[in-house]
Amino acid sequence: MNSRVPPTYKTKYRVTNWCEYDQALVNRGDLTLWISPGAIEAWNAVATGRRGAPLKYSDLAIETALTVRLLFHLPLRQTEGFLRSLFELMGLGLDVPDHTTLSRRGSTLKVNLGVLQSKKPMNLVIDSTGLSIVGEGEWASAKHGGGGKRGWRKLHLGVDADGCIQTQVLTKSNVDDVTTGIKIIKATKGRLTRVTADAAYDAVGFYEAARARGARVVVPPTASASVTGRGPRSAERDRTIRQVERLGRREWKKRSGYHRQGTVENSFFRYKVILGGKLHARGLSGQKVEVAIGCKILNRLLDCGRPKSVAIAR
Repeated sequence: MNSRVPPTYKTKYRVTNWCEYDQALVNRGDLTLWISPGAIEAWNAVATGRRGAPLKYSDLAIETALTVRLLFHLPLRQTEGFLRSLFELMGLGLDVPDHTTLSRRGSTLKVNLGVLQSKKPMNLVIDSTGLSIVGEGEWASAKHGGGGKRGWRKLHLGVDADGCIQTQVLTKSNVDDVTTGIKIIKATKGRLTRVTADAAYDAVGFYEAARARGARVVVPPTASASVTGRGPRSAERDRTIRQVERLGRREWKKRSGYHRQGTVENSFFRYKVILGGKLHARGLSGQKVEVAIGCKILNRLLDCGRPKSVAIAR
């Protein structure tokens, strides 16, 4: 049976706090910028006493500049000029990192996603999407009959039920989804009650990683999946396959709550609309830092306000 639900039978939702959420969306574009006294004090790096030339700028300064760059879609040189003009208007006597420093330090920066750990059990939703990297682009590829240079990176996200990004991993395009999904399960902090993913994660190793965290797996089996009967190692996956055979794929998705998979799809949509679907950094290490800063931005924007939706009768 085709699992695609006709629009007539899809559940419709209504946002109950539209006024507050609408204002929150407007506030996301506010250009008001302030530098706290603590940030001013921590702007310059503290001497470590180690051999070699000391760092002039702290990690906070580098992350601030790269955040402004990513949010406003600026090249590194324009980021330098943009921050310098802002600091002059604000009357701050702070130096701005030059574009060379931003490029060099941006590949080694450690970024905290700013996630507040909840004491409640978490429903972790995992998926991946593609982000394009520097190359001749799709236009050159189409113009020259597929001869243009195109490259991709895979962005893997672990998102909770509220849409907050708990864990992110950036890999090369040929990295297996299941392998990265297992790493996300292990790296996610807090208590897990359920792990939801699509059929690309239908593997015994994925079930084992979730079971080690005490979580139930909601993953639709592939079309060719069959019961293996290998005891505890695949018992939960075998049970899912039997349920799908008995109920049908569509009914199983409805009863298991698989629709939560849309939460991570919405996160990918927000990333590509707000920050773009292209990575600006040239090297993989710099791209990983860029993605981490982007996920932190999305979490901060989510804190500004989020919709409260309820299902309405058809």
